[in-house]
Amino acid sequence: MWEENSSAEPNICPNSEECPTEVSFGFGDDLELNQFDGLPFSSRYYKLLKERKTLSVWKVRCQFEEALANNQLLIVSGTAKTGRSTQIPQWCAEFCLSAQYQHGMVVCTQTNKQQAVDLALRVADEMDVNIGHEVGYTIPLETCCSSDTVLRYCTDDMLLREMMSDPFLEHYGVVIIDQAHERTVSTDILLGLLKDILLQRPELRVVVLTVPPMTDKLLRHYSSVLLISLESLCTAEVVHSNNSNKDYFFSALRLVLEIHRTKEGGDVLVFLGSAEEVHCAYSILHREGARLAGELGQMVLVVLCSGQGGLLSSLTEQSCSTKSRRVFLSTCQNEDAWWATESVKFVIDTGVQKKMVYNPRVRASSEVLQPISQCQAYIRKQLSGPSGKCFCLYSEASLHSAENSPQILESSITPTVLFLKRMEIAGLGQCHFIDRPDPEGLMQALEELDYLAALDDDGNLSEIGIIMSEIPLNPQMAKALLASCEFDCVSEMLTIAAMLSAPSCFVELPAGMSCEAVQCHRKFQHPEGDHFTLINIYNAYKQNQREQYLTAEKWCQDYFLDHSALRTADSIRSELTDTLNRIELPISEPSFGTKTNTHSIKRALLAGFFMQIARDVDGSGNYFILAHKHMAQVHPLSCYGAQSHKLGLPEWVVFNEYILSENCMRIVSEISPQVFIEMAPLYYFYNLPPSESKDILQDMLDPEGSRNRKEKKPQNAISSDANGGCAIVTQSYDRCLIQ
Repeated sequence: MWEENSSAEPNICPNSEECPTEVSFGFGDDLELNQFDGLPFSSRYYKLLKERKTLSVWKVRCQFEEALANNQLLIVSGTAKTGRSTQIPQWCAEFCLSAQYQHGMVVCTQTNKQQAVDLALRVADEMDVNIGHEVGYTIPLETCCSSDTVLRYCTDDMLLREMMSDPFLEHYGVVIIDQAHERTVSTDILLGLLKDILLQRPELRVVVLTVPPMTDKLLRHYSSVLLISLESLCTAEVVHSNNSNKDYFFSALRLVLEIHRTKEGGDVLVFLGSAEEVHCAYSILHREGARLAGELGQMVLVVLCSGQGGLLSSLTEQSCSTKSRRVFLSTCQNEDAWWATESVKFVIDTGVQKKMVYNPRVRASSEVLQPISQCQAYIRKQLSGPSGKCFCLYSEASLHSAENSPQILESSITPTVLFLKRMEIAGLGQCHFIDRPDPEGLMQALEELDYLAALDDDGNLSEIGIIMSEIPLNPQMAKALLASCEFDCVSEMLTIAAMLSAPSCFVELPAGMSCEAVQCHRKFQHPEGDHFTLINIYNAYKQNQREQYLTAEKWCQDYFLDHSALRTADSIRSELTDTLNRIELPISEPSFGTKTNTHSIKRALLAGFFMQIARDVDGSGNYFILAHKHMAQVHPLSCYGAQSHKLGLPEWVVFNEYILSENCMRIVSEISPQVFIEMAPLYYFYNLPPSESKDILQDMLDPEGSRNRKEKKPQNAISSDANGGCAIVTQSYDRCLIQ
């Protein structure tokens, strides 16, 4: 890395006539050198600098730099189009450079991985340096950094994972939390932990970037903190609907067609509630657009749902002639992702969104239709620019008090509690949550970790819990993977964990092609269940790669599988393998297909998912879930759903997740109750709610003493005796029962 030469003559900073804070060095002919890499600035640097100075954030540069020097914590309020996410990190890098990086570098978090990459590329261009050197990024499964990196963009969950080895973030002099209004679990935890870290590190600077509706909440949370408000952009013309938004879907489509008929220039952005609505809108508008194309020009439809890649790539891939108009159909809750586009002149906001909300009582999620928050509504109104129009299909009063619901109140917090327990070991105090998790959810998380043997008798992390916290999976899957080391089925369990962590590998198709896809998917189905089917799919994918019969994309296309999902699963599997090697856990050779291996996989699954057991009570697919006494069905895409007539329905199953709103279990495999009795910790087993299914298990365990056993809770464990029966051995339940 190039270091500052104190004997050189300073020149005035080319970035600001008013704030000459940057230092450049001349040699001979007054060439200005880049202070970060020591090379002369390119002509592109000056071109971009001219554009940067037009951003509204530039007006507060001097104020920001002075505040950063004199305050530990700053809040900057303004939308992404003000330039806050690109300019402020650069000024923070200059601040760290002025101190010769004595206190560390700069890290800027994002809630969306593609946006972290896009911003890093843009900022490297503006700073006139190479991506991966002075400016880099870290996202799940991909790192583009080096020892020269002084400014790094990363996702908020990656910074949290980094705290496992650097709990006080001593590698950084400035931490920037961008998009605080998104209220992701990782961002909320970071904001809570940084309160304690600032007390331990007075030299650390923290900058929180958000939008105006969120500032009051942050000011109350941090008490004494400096706020810098960016000048508001000229808001587009906003039209609110006075009617009920129950018919928002068809109202949005009518508006799209009306805008297209006006022949006014500009692209259209439509925010819909769910992916299903997006695909339905695509079908309708595609048909209507084709009918109007001759008279009004082509309407190019672009689908943007979560998990489908970056916005910038979609904008560049879809070319649009002067006689055509792009219509973006989005469910994107990350409105800041639109910071780079100027083509959108019309925004249609339905004002609703579908979210998965977790219910701790039944340990399941439901898809719920909710109104969007004030923060989301505020950002969407800015997206069409001063010359555009925003059509809000809801009344202005309906969002008057709608706060952005924090994800930590809507999701399982068991992974969060496991992480915070790990931070306690590292010396960090309690997390000062902006919104404290629900006590019932917190108790359920502690109970679940206790069942998984992740806690000791004092409620601290056990040795098993510490190892689980090192594995980047949810606690149940981490425990199953850990158990697989004992059962010699690590290779297969790595595949299952990777396939379940990646997006679904099955391509969603129109109804007319679904039969053909089902026929193809049947070739992979395994009689033991969906977990084994996923292994079949992954192994077939890898075999095709090795033998190169077809390109990976063509092979996936032929079998109606998602190539990007399988590629992601392959990367996740490699990362998990590296993690196990790092913590020196044994990895067995693959032996998929043998009877012993099948039995071992089921035992490993039950070590982590023993709370997710169901029994078919009538032989027709009505499954009784033992943990909360709900009746549910198997998901139609399961091998037991589509192939029940061929494979038959198993009586006892273990499932990966239960969706309350659909009342179905996803990723289901057959188990035997004897193996469940063998693997389930007794503390959980004796706390199962009373039911006929529990009585069956009790009778299997001890027909004579089952009634007496219900009245007491012995600290014993179950293991298989030499004859294959069940024997009682003394064993504390808080240990990993995987003998």
